[in-house]
Amino acid sequence: MSTTIAVAPLTIQDAETLVSAAQRAAEAAGVTVSVTVLDAGGHLLAFRRDDRAVLISGETSTRKAYTALQLNAPTADLVDLVKPDGPFHSLPTALDKPLLFIAGGLPVHRDGRIIGAVGVGGGAPEQDHGFATAAVEALA
Repeated sequence: MSTTIAVAPLTIQDAETLVSAAQRAAEAAGVTVSVTVLDAGGHLLAFRRDDRAVLISGETSTRKAYTALQLNAPTADLVDLVKPDGPFHSLPTALDKPLLFIAGGLPVHRDGRIIGAVGVGGGAPEQDHGFATAAVEALA
């Protein structure tokens, strides 16, 4: 007999914690960003764009979160896989999905299960990854 263990879903309060932590980290670095939080089904839970952040950062933060969620991996870990000589080089164009293989997206786990994702856009990819990491660490 198998046992199913219920894992609490990502809540709006969790999403606000993620957004606030990412924005605090970005602000401390002097970077303006957009932050997107998706639930396990890929639905938008929270979004915030600093009013000085470049407009495209809203789209990139959302696509990074979506990619991290769909592949259950940090987008930073996927960059080399989609390069021309990488095993998944055709993935970005093979699917009609908003995937983006740039650092800044992280899956969010609870009790070892994926419950959502956070994406940050607006800084350099390494910065965005750091801001997303700060967000996930604040939720832990």
